[in-house]
Amino acid sequence: MLLLDALLLLLAVQASPDLDDRVLAQRIKRGDERAFRVFFERHQQTLWHYLIRRGVPSDPAADLVQQAFVTIWKRRDTIDEGKSLRSLLFTIGHNRGTNYFRDTKKFTSDAVLTTAAAEERTEGEAMHNEMLGTLHAAVARLPERRRAVFELCFMQQLTYREAAEVLGVSIKTIENQMGHALKAVRAAMQGYREA
Repeated sequence: MLLLDALLLLLAVQASPDLDDRVLAQRIKRGDERAFRVFFERHQQTLWHYLIRRGVPSDPAADLVQQAFVTIWKRRDTIDEGKSLRSLLFTIGHNRGTNYFRDTKKFTSDAVLTTAAAEERTEGEAMHNEMLGTLHAAVARLPERRRAVFELCFMQQLTYREAAEVLGVSIKTIENQMGHALKAVRAAMQGYREA
């Protein structure tokens, strides 16, 4: 399978909802610290990476992640078992990231992603890094809302429903934004299609 085709296939795959998170949500609501620890370990890195990709520096991102989990624990008695707890976590993280930029007045238009060139690279590694750089640049050029949808659905593997809850929009909006994002990414990656 062509490398680009494999990448595009990954772009199109939608993660299935994790049923264990619903059980964890029920247990966390009842005050189960062990369930909360499992939930934390499962999603802490993912939320941190999401905030980093939005442009939040590493240390503040770690603080925001901690604050998001603390908020869930403190408000555990209000958890709606009919909704995704992961979606609630990302909503809190997303909002705290937005507040971080507002409060620090550090608005970044697009994060410039660069890769350090190693002294000795094989031709395959160089091509791989070039392709990843093109992919990251294509994602960085997406309009802010479309990029957020793409990052939540593709990179963080949230379902369309969960992403809609995080961003406070309809599932149809998520579908439309993902369609446009995939089209833009495919167009940017077209040069890597092998003949």
